[in-house]
Amino acid sequence: MAEVRKKVIEDKYNTKSIKTTKTKKETKKVKTTIVKKETKKEEKKGLFTKFRIFCHGVKNEFLKVHWPSKKDMVKYSIATIIFVIFCGLFFYAIDVIFALIRTLI
Repeated sequence: MAEVRKKVIEDKYNTKSIKTTKTKKETKKVKTTIVKKETKKEEKKGLFTKFRIFCHGVKNEFLKVHWPSKKDMVKYSIATIIFVIFCGLFFYAIDVIFALIRTLI
């Protein structure tokens, strides 16, 4: 028979640790104390630990990068060089045309 699975709701704001109170002011106090405790934990990390976490994140991002093959790099390089030459000639021609118009006036 088919098994029915319950949908797990992610507790994004950690509401289980918040005590339920009747007044709004008290709930605000409880929430702010929880936030303060979480920030204190982050402040206790040393410089070496922060650097290690940073390096781990950089490594993960490098794994996500799509590196082109040698054949693709040659194609992209040739296309770039041709585009730069075309733009250079285009703006040179525009400059020459404006210089001729200026001498005629």
